[in-house]
Amino acid sequence: MAHKSYGVYERFIKRPLDCFLSTGALIVLSPVLALTALLVRTKLGSPVLFTQDRPGRNEKIFKLYKFRTMTDERDENGDLLPDDVRLTKFGKLLRSTSLDELPELLNIIKGDMAIVGPRPLLVRYLERYNKHQARRHEVRPGLTGYSQAHGRNAMSWEDKFDFDVAYVDHITFKGDLKIIFDTVKAVVKREGISGAESATMTEFMGTDEEL
Repeated sequence: MAHKSYGVYERFIKRPLDCFLSTGALIVLSPVLALTALLVRTKLGSPVLFTQDRPGRNEKIFKLYKFRTMTDERDENGDLLPDDVRLTKFGKLLRSTSLDELPELLNIIKGDMAIVGPRPLLVRYLERYNKHQARRHEVRPGLTGYSQAHGRNAMSWEDKFDFDVAYVDHITFKGDLKIIFDTVKAVVKREGISGAESATMTEFMGTDEEL
């Protein structure tokens, strides 16, 4: 997949600005990060960080960093219990405030991610995207994106992907700034944290081509 940068901001400013802001945020928020890590260790145990393979730009796989929000409780067969069982009240608080996302600042500095872009989803979804939806991987995934600012997990997968592709085709400084401000408002209001039928977003199984 080849993506053409459309303007000066995307070509020359967005990446350096992401690095500068993310480094500054890590420094300023270091007390918050340290306290959150301590609470995760106390309430959920080790490891403090949750890491998972996610597809990035051009579907290149990278390790995503987040604070843990779930326990490792398993059934008698050794299989993990459902998300809504393992997601504790403390974990829900971390998610509703987006504190669990703060370690992704490291991913931004490393170049895996951007501050604004389509959210990095599960690797197994790659084979389920149609051609249009797969275009979300033409740019770096983001710490936040349009759907995080407008509905988060309460939005349908198809709507999420349509907004992601629209973002890919219209990356501007003004647009990024608006998404960041709208995300802050959504976090403060704690909107769209859960999906309609689960504690997290329901799994994406593919899109009916007739839709």
